[in-house]
Amino acid sequence: MAKALTIAAIEKTKPEAVRREIPDGLVRGLYLVMQPSGARSWAVRYRFLGQSRKLTLGTYPAIDLKAARELASAALVTAARGEDPAGQKKEAKRQAAAARPAHDLLENVCAAYIKRQAKPNTREASWREVERILKREIAYVEEKEDGTVEKSGPWLGRRLGDITRADINALLDEIVDRPAPILANRTLAAFRRVCNWAIGRGIIETSPCDRVKAPVVEISRDRVLTDDELRLAWGAFESAGWPFGQIGKLLLLTGARRDEVGAMTWGEVDLAGKLWTLPKERAKNGAAHEIPLSDAAVAILKSLPKIEGGKGTPGYIFTTTGTTPVSGYSRAKNQFDAAILEAMQKVAANSEKVTPPERWTLHDLRRTADTGMAGLGIPPHVVEAVLNHRSGIIKGVARTYNRYSYSAEKRQALDAWARRVEAIVAGKPAGNVVELAKARAGV
Repeated sequence: MAKALTIAAIEKTKPEAVRREIPDGLVRGLYLVMQPSGARSWAVRYRFLGQSRKLTLGTYPAIDLKAARELASAALVTAARGEDPAGQKKEAKRQAAAARPAHDLLENVCAAYIKRQAKPNTREASWREVERILKREIAYVEEKEDGTVEKSGPWLGRRLGDITRADINALLDEIVDRPAPILANRTLAAFRRVCNWAIGRGIIETSPCDRVKAPVVEISRDRVLTDDELRLAWGAFESAGWPFGQIGKLLLLTGARRDEVGAMTWGEVDLAGKLWTLPKERAKNGAAHEIPLSDAAVAILKSLPKIEGGKGTPGYIFTTTGTTPVSGYSRAKNQFDAAILEAMQKVAANSEKVTPPERWTLHDLRRTADTGMAGLGIPPHVVEAVLNHRSGIIKGVARTYNRYSYSAEKRQALDAWARRVEAIVAGKPAGNVVELAKARAGV
């Protein structure tokens, strides 16, 4: 028979490599639980409806030996009456949680962050991307136009204050293992913003994201497509067709960002004037940006179907619903890669195994346009103006007072680049195109 526990015996007990349960000889069913870490707690074991059950009473020394015996005795009396003390504790917790205000439910906090912080203070492409991540990877609630409520996310129904650092690391590990390591980084960044905002609102006191490191180190890319790769990519765009094939072509011809092209609206485009005006709300640097459209870009836009979204909708150019821009860029990129590999295999015929090109992304098309225009002799400040960059080529006082838009120079640059792309796709030499670009740019 086990000996009755004493305070002195409890204090002398040392942790071992495995978890231990030390019985109390005075109250049958009461155990001191000793963890390998040295943490100690109390539990009582009993039987209910013929099944062995366990009720955790609390930690030691917050609950001392006398209090533990009293709680264990009360639980055993409850069990003897045919009631389940562990079940009663669980139900009490459930009722307490239900009685708590809903303001710290994760889906409500995330939705409130988008509505009150992200939407008013960041460009649309940015907050929509954060919203997409929160919907898929965290938790989100959204009221639809028809009055229905849509909830989503793996942490739906959880309280922000209950989320721990361990929870976040487990979530990030799952995303990395898909594998989607960059998405894991983006998810951490998005949730960190939500938590920091929640601290300012008094919803939580500290952020569970503190001291959580990004799962992977991201390396700055300098990938530029070669002429052969550009020709293959263009062929893949042709093969893919609507809508991502046309998006790919416009990314290359304009040097714009993916979400800028993907969320383009008919109201932003003047086909007759061959001009696309990107509003400041959608520009990464918060500055409205005019992008001259080459004849090739205008021809692409004129060939597109118009999908109406109803009154009050933005009039997206690339949409399947009329109310939201297209999504599914990862699948589209996989389709491009497959088309490129197929084209390479056809050319190789019976020769040795084909090695696909080094990995490239849609953003690399912007860098390719940048490098391509520079290669045509377009001055750096004009290329910077085309891309809506503020890298510092024009500095100090000159930058403050220089409000010249370089409209004519940008048009000449993009027209020259479109001719260069056309020549590459057609397999023509670059010489005449380069010389013409230099002449038009005044070099």
